[in-house]
Amino acid sequence: MKTRNVEELYKEYILPTYRQIPVCLVKGKGSRVWDLEGKEYLDFFPGWGVSGLGHCHPAVVSALKDQSRRMLHISNNYLNVKQARLAEEIVKNSFPGKVFFANSGAEANEAAIKFARKFGHAEGRFEIISMTNSFHGRTLAAITATGQPKYQAGFDPLPAGFHHVPLNDFDALLARVNAKTVAVMLELIQGEGGINIAGADFVRKLRKLCDEKRILLIVDEVQTGLGRTGRIFDYQTYGIEPDLMTLAKSLGSGVPIGALVVSNRVAGDVFTPGTHASTYGGNPLVCAAALAVFKTIRKERLLRNVEVMGAKLRDKLEALKAKYPCIQEVRGRGLMIGVELSVPGGPVADRARELGLLINCTQDRVLRIMPAINVTSTLIQKAMRILDRAFAETVKS
Repeated sequence: MKTRNVEELYKEYILPTYRQIPVCLVKGKGSRVWDLEGKEYLDFFPGWGVSGLGHCHPAVVSALKDQSRRMLHISNNYLNVKQARLAEEIVKNSFPGKVFFANSGAEANEAAIKFARKFGHAEGRFEIISMTNSFHGRTLAAITATGQPKYQAGFDPLPAGFHHVPLNDFDALLARVNAKTVAVMLELIQGEGGINIAGADFVRKLRKLCDEKRILLIVDEVQTGLGRTGRIFDYQTYGIEPDLMTLAKSLGSGVPIGALVVSNRVAGDVFTPGTHASTYGGNPLVCAAALAVFKTIRKERLLRNVEVMGAKLRDKLEALKAKYPCIQEVRGRGLMIGVELSVPGGPVADRARELGLLINCTQDRVLRIMPAINVTSTLIQKAMRILDRAFAETVKS
């Protein structure tokens, strides 16, 4: 079978909900992947950030193999050792709280939205404020929370009670708060929005406001969580704690898992048996993988690697910025970096792929570079040589 044969099957049998890239990946190891024809690529945007440890990390594969011989799935009505241990691991690495497991970031955010609605129901509070250019998932409530109209087009009427304000504009946020406000939903680094970073002063003022008005602070760490920015969770960079935190992507490093973490400060009896559920959420297989992720981050000292390799990657990109005037800004934290251009970034990303480097372009002009958190200096140097050539061949210097 060739790539063109797979493309024909897609056209015949799969709904066209994705912009399809004409590459069929069949094998991955670390930061390298191979397509159906055997071509090798460096993957510096692995699975939209899902494969945080790279592809098929031996510890994750071993955990999956071991668990698959014992039990793949059980109902959440029964006790599940792996789920209990993973919840403990998450809480010990974050803040005292309780965990709900789902299958994706969208589901984790949906759970957070439902929790917030239930939390404020008795007082008639249900409105949620989120940020312009945010992205929180593809369920109906999640796209409504998402501050990008293009994801909402054609799905009217949207659920009521969602408002958007510009990131880092505290006055605009304060003006939007009213007696019906129950929560503020925030990505500390907007991924899909173009690697826009929440300012420390904005975040601290927001935390204070939420405390004063009993508003829930929901921090979406679907993309930033599990070491991506040099901390296990990015909120730790700011010296605050959220009331609710949502996780997914790198939590399973390749298998589908999401989680909502609710602080003991607010958990109370808001969610009780029957108020929310997820059939597959937190099954033994995915929890075994996620436990292996935590263990690997500690064992391989990957938070330090993110700090060192992130600085190296930024330095290389700044050197490209000095060489190519179309590069306006390099921004980000750790190994979550955006390169904003004055020209469309699609041709650069496309040429990089043809040359053997996989990256992403978002918001038309922002190249998104998020390699595995165990990436090496050698791979960064190789990737930047390819990106240099891609710029040279697609834009005028």
